[in-house]
Amino acid sequence: MIRLLAFVLCFSFLFDSAAAAPIDYDRLDKRLVQLAAEEDIVGLAVGVIENGEITFTRGYGQNKIGGTPITADTVFRWASLSKGVASSVTVQLADEGAFSLSDTLGRFKTSLRLPGRGESRATIENVLSHMLGIVPNAYDTRLEDGRDPAGIRVSLGALKPTCGVGQCHTYQNVAFDAVSEVIEDATEQTFTDIVKARLFEPLGMSSASFGRDGLIRAPSWAEPHRFRYRTKTMEKRPVQQSYYRVPAAGGVNGSIRDLTHFARAQMGLAPDVLSQAVLDDLHTPRVYTRREQSSMSRRYGGHLRDARYALGWRVYKYGEAGTRVVGHRGAVDGYRSMILFDPERDSGVVALWNSNSRKPVGIQFEVMDMVYGLAPVDWLGLEGAS
Repeated sequence: MIRLLAFVLCFSFLFDSAAAAPIDYDRLDKRLVQLAAEEDIVGLAVGVIENGEITFTRGYGQNKIGGTPITADTVFRWASLSKGVASSVTVQLADEGAFSLSDTLGRFKTSLRLPGRGESRATIENVLSHMLGIVPNAYDTRLEDGRDPAGIRVSLGALKPTCGVGQCHTYQNVAFDAVSEVIEDATEQTFTDIVKARLFEPLGMSSASFGRDGLIRAPSWAEPHRFRYRTKTMEKRPVQQSYYRVPAAGGVNGSIRDLTHFARAQMGLAPDVLSQAVLDDLHTPRVYTRREQSSMSRRYGGHLRDARYALGWRVYKYGEAGTRVVGHRGAVDGYRSMILFDPERDSGVVALWNSNSRKPVGIQFEVMDMVYGLAPVDWLGLEGAS
């Protein structure tokens, strides 16, 4: 019995030590300085939350080629991280009784039409989990060509179904934005006003906004760039309007400081804004995402496993231990974004950058490996990095 007790205490000590393993911020900073110097990076901002506290918010590089330094208050496009913003407000409203996540779209004035009158069966939950039974990214190209989102949503009804409503996951942008129409019909307020009042203001997200004007009017904002890998040249891009016209799917702007506040709230650290009941609904997986799992396995050797989709959020098992983590990534012409966190440890990482490089995606592994006390791996692909 004594030996057993000693073993348990020893194991508990080792586990607690790993759980409390501090993040090496000096090493992280050096890695990010080196990353920002890569030819396919212009500017980068990174934030870390450790044990519930915002412990790191720094900018690297420039807001444009030959521009000013990125700071913690430089505003970027969040791209598809906007989906987690939209789902948070939607589940808030459902929790307060404005509607139910199981309500069908037929209850509301929305423009979304689905094959076989599927809109009469599709629920709000189906929209937020991308389980509408249509081809992935349906008619994104029409949106990019300048077509009206409402008109595009009507035309989705003429598509051939890929599966029944609620039976498979196919990622959407135009269709996902139908949730903004649901919210506006249920509240008689604009979607953007609702988000500002319910999330941006109470969470202290002072630089967060919607739309192109919200971006370019910020005192400091990052301009979009694309690196041409064939010619090894970086070009500045115009700020495209298309995905701003589906605000629930891709309309949010904000700084890395804003994103850290939003991440803390998703960890349950702002319960007066996002209650635990709301977070439980948001982060409970609805469907296995085979395509995402294949991508993660191919690029990162299965460090993120069992990829599933909840409501505007992805859920994975992290590393060999299979710890549950929640996150999402975003991409729109000239911008990328990323968030990943462990809600049990109140720790996570967020990043924003103004180029098309995939390298900064590795930041999530570099930071979370430190959180779990794992041996360093060159996830950023920086040759000779220490």
